[in-house]
Amino acid sequence: MPKNVKNLEKLQQVVILGSTGSVGLNTLEVIQKQSHKFQVFALTAHKNISLLTQQIALFHPKFVVVTCQYAHQKLHAELKEQGNITPVLFGHESIIELMTHPLVDIVVGGLVGAVGLMPLITAAMHGKRILLANKEPLVMAGALFIQALKEGGGVLLPVDSEHNAIFQVMPRDFSIGRKPEGVTKIILTASGGPFLHTPLEQLDKVTPEQAILHPVWKMGKKISIDSATLMNKALEVIEAHFLFDLPGSNIEVVIHPQSTVHSMVCYEDGSMLAQLGMPDMRTPIAYCLGWPDRIKSGVEMLDLTKMGPLEFHSVDINRFPAIPLAYEMMKKGNVWPAIFNAANEVAVTAFLDQKIKFTDIIYCIQKTLEKMDKSIDITWSGERLSFNDLEWLLHIDSLARQTTRSVIQEKNQVKVN
Repeated sequence: MPKNVKNLEKLQQVVILGSTGSVGLNTLEVIQKQSHKFQVFALTAHKNISLLTQQIALFHPKFVVVTCQYAHQKLHAELKEQGNITPVLFGHESIIELMTHPLVDIVVGGLVGAVGLMPLITAAMHGKRILLANKEPLVMAGALFIQALKEGGGVLLPVDSEHNAIFQVMPRDFSIGRKPEGVTKIILTASGGPFLHTPLEQLDKVTPEQAILHPVWKMGKKISIDSATLMNKALEVIEAHFLFDLPGSNIEVVIHPQSTVHSMVCYEDGSMLAQLGMPDMRTPIAYCLGWPDRIKSGVEMLDLTKMGPLEFHSVDINRFPAIPLAYEMMKKGNVWPAIFNAANEVAVTAFLDQKIKFTDIIYCIQKTLEKMDKSIDITWSGERLSFNDLEWLLHIDSLARQTTRSVIQEKNQVKVN
């Protein structure tokens, strides 16, 4: 990695993992409005180099990392032709190396799926401020992540709108990973996605195009599908357990279609504190970038006089079976949340590729859990994971993905026969 990076200490140096995704785009919007406080140190992307090229021209990062080999070669050639000397690095190892750079202050974790685990744990161990937007690192290895923060001096701030809302109304002296004083329960709100009122018998006919049309939020395809199945909330339950050090019995999910109340915290004196705002990711991103101060995000203020009624409903577990599964995985602990997450990632990809039906997503997850429960390959006598077990955890993640693919293949073979 080039060493001639000078005079960058005056501004907070930000690395954005997944700069071409929705979190990355919103982060760059906030940074653009706060250019006197923050500077883009590095951008990473998989293969959307047309958008990445525009970002390079606008923000002049010191480094760029591309994880698709063909896209890396193409971007390198295009920048060379333009006379742009920005170093273009390749692969996940380069992303991990960036996490150790002494000039990096803030890392925005916007990568989709399990690929963000190792970079963000590395960032935690090197004392970075981590703005966590993807759920998978905490779901897969929450205890290890919190341990890495404590040992490395890193700071974790949740960007997910629900966890960010909870963090905003926690006690003043609260810090991530520590049990909050006086809190009896946290309530995660869920919009219910696009099929909240769709008859259950029609769900097996919905298309990927329909499933990604979230009624409130603008998100990427994977998280939009997770919102439609409520798997996003299932993963958030597990994530909340690690962020706020609360058992499942103190974490509740309610359906709130308007997505105006982003989540709530209940206190032992009977108070319930909620964070409200427009459904715009720039608000939690700006809160985390500026923390402990508040900075302008560009989001308009919520006008209470123009709002309609706010609805809150209990979760129908027949419609959203991912929720009870999440509590079960959290209770089992160990590697089970990682298996749960891996199975979902594979099943969602299969649905997007039209290899399975929408209703098959949860079915494939359940069958994977059943198969893995009978597998001697995941037998492990340790009571908790340690850093030495990360490689083993990734092996289990890979095994779960293979198992889910086999479940999908078996299901499709039965369908054909």
